Amino acid sequence: MTKTRTVTRIIIAKPTMEGAGVKLNRVFGNSETALTDPFLLLDDFSSANPADFIAGFPWHPHRGIETITYVLSGEVRHEDSLGNKSSIGAGDVQWMTAGSGIIHQEMPVDTGGPMLGFQLWANLPASYKMMKPRYQEIKADRIPVVKTSEGYEIRIICGAVEGVRGPVEDIIAAPEYLDVTMPASAAFIHGIASGNTAFAYVISGSARFDSSARKSIGMQRLALFDDDGFVRVQTDGGPARFLLICGKPIREPIAWYGPIVMNTEEELRTAFREYEEGSFIK
Repeated sequence: MTKTRTVTRIIIAKPTMEGAGVKLNRVFGNSETALTDPFLLLDDFSSANPADFIAGFPWHPHRGIETITYVLSGEVRHEDSLGNKSSIGAGDVQWMTAGSGIIHQEMPVDTGGPMLGFQLWANLPASYKMMKPRYQEIKADRIPVVKTSEGYEIRIICGAVEGVRGPVEDIIAAPEYLDVTMPASAAFIHGIASGNTAFAYVISGSARFDSSARKSIGMQRLALFDDDGFVRVQTDGGPARFLLICGKPIREPIAWYGPIVMNTEEELRTAFREYEEGSFIK
């Protein structure tokens, strides 16, 4: 590794409302999908006020994508048309492949403390849009943590660090999903396959994500990297925590409306017609 990836854009999360009235911060959505391909959307639904999230996301359909929910604090109850019914809490991950179609609900719970979590959408290529749906629930104790002598702590949800692999496997986009905590005045270096999309979203503290950057970026900001070289992150006077996510671009046409993402408008119309007629679930 000789080249450091450059930050091509810094994105600031913007307040929005989704579901039955959930106030959240949208990091990116459907306006510039080519930049984040194969990832479509990243939401930060963190809040200390239950009124912001308790309305939740009642029953709704998905097709053509995968949704990845990562909870750091609080609890979210899940139920779906496959028959799954469970809760994810602090440190847990829900990786749901909608494929040909799934109907589910995600309902946050007022636990008396803050809610801290994120939802990422990953697109599926045309050849997998209508694959069989599946649901993976990964509890916190299954997620390996790499701790180094330099003071780093890296939770590996998907991908590998120092030969340690995360529990989520066999994912179409071949992604990596890391939760990285760094001490002050430290540098973190991680190799990423050439051509893969990569970005870092700051959860706490601040860091410099570009060797030429003079200023750190802080919470609720995303650093989008170019597509060649390794990622180098530098902290200064304080620690930082961020999500580092990367994946292989699909580079296919996108037809997207609400919770359904297909390749053509005709496929999109078919999906909604089937949902209305009751033939959505295959």
